[in-house]
Amino acid sequence: MKVLIVFLVAYLILGSVRAQDENAEANDENDEAHNIEAAQNRVAAQIEGLLEHYKQEDPVGVPGAPIPDPMDVPDMAKSLGMANLNMLKVKAYGLSKFRISTVDVDFKKMKAEAGIQLDQMLVKGNYILSSFFSKANGPFTVILKKVYVRCSVTLGVERDGHLTTEHIDMDITFGEMAMDFQNLGFLGSVFQGIINSAPNLVFDAMKPFMLQEADKQMRGEINTRIEKFMGDRRMPNSITPLDSAIAGLRKMVREKGYDPYRLEDKNRTMGVFSVQLTNTWITGCSSFYRVGNVTAAMHNNTISMRMQLGTQQITGAGQWEVGFGLMTRVGHVQFTVQHIRATVEISQPLDTRKRPQINDLQFDMGNIQVRCDGAGTLDYVMEFVVNVLPNLLRYQIMDAIENPIKQRVQEKFNAIDVEQVLKVALEKYKKDGLNFIYEYKLDNLPFN
Repeated sequence: MKVLIVFLVAYLILGSVRAQDENAEANDENDEAHNIEAAQNRVAAQIEGLLEHYKQEDPVGVPGAPIPDPMDVPDMAKSLGMANLNMLKVKAYGLSKFRISTVDVDFKKMKAEAGIQLDQMLVKGNYILSSFFSKANGPFTVILKKVYVRCSVTLGVERDGHLTTEHIDMDITFGEMAMDFQNLGFLGSVFQGIINSAPNLVFDAMKPFMLQEADKQMRGEINTRIEKFMGDRRMPNSITPLDSAIAGLRKMVREKGYDPYRLEDKNRTMGVFSVQLTNTWITGCSSFYRVGNVTAAMHNNTISMRMQLGTQQITGAGQWEVGFGLMTRVGHVQFTVQHIRATVEISQPLDTRKRPQINDLQFDMGNIQVRCDGAGTLDYVMEFVVNVLPNLLRYQIMDAIENPIKQRVQEKFNAIDVEQVLKVALEKYKKDGLNFIYEYKLDNLPFN
């Protein structure tokens, strides 16, 4: 579910959402507030349309995507040895009828790679084919089938702190091609002989110009989206934007009062035997950091995210009370965990009627130390048992608890109405814009 919202935010930055009209500059504060509200409503409507679009079994294109169809291709010239081929007023059709095959995002490198499929792309224009002894001209048509477009985009932080497009790499391949050059006349046999010996010759002539135009439009579109999304905000160039975002999350955890964090008091009674744990505080929850990489992907219309996070030292302290009949003992306990590390991978189909899945969950825990007082001689026994056995068996303990925790999390995921969660988040966005905060508490989530 969170994965889907992350991709929707990326869609706002890089995709087809126009958050504000390009020429909308209001001097009056009331007009500006109205324009912002209208822009937020348009964004929400675009996302709602996107979510509805991916409920289809075979979604084609992206609603509202700024894909030029047809796309103008610059005039081009190609030497064919015995003749020269000039192609003029060329247009490419069918670009909006694409299917997103794969998307892979590396947040550390700020790099995204996408694969896009087109069943068919039609290229039309006029040609001039000239040689020493003849000349022909007229309209031409090239039909490309099973077209696959690979695109790689890398973002970077400039010296002044602005986020911008650093590098774009694109390539186009196809499975089948058919051509029709009219009015070739005498040059028809010559041209056909050239094509038979080099069937990709015409496509290779068009390809650089098509990629150049696509690069230009994509770079401008991405930079425009980034500028609108980031505004005047600057990013540090000493650390990656991902680590900067994690540092912001650490600050938010502290500001919301989760570090130190007070656990609920526990009380267990079994016949005449009772145990209470009260006034327990845990410190270090905001010390999390990125251990490995954070990646996201989209395959088969399913979004997945994999992250590796760890904490520094976690400490805690509380008060315990043990009762046996009329006898009670009261004491204090302090514990320290050297570190906690987790690898998590979750996925969510773009069809939000389906439920999220937890695909992988792995834990690693550092040395555990416990100090206990109040139980007399038993304090030493308890400290020995807790300090020695868990450290000797912690890998076996982690392996033993991973699957039960994974199953429990999946049970929670299965009960969450993702579609309703996103509707609530969109309503908050309409009200507060990009500054909205959605509290992902299980008690507040819509369950079926």
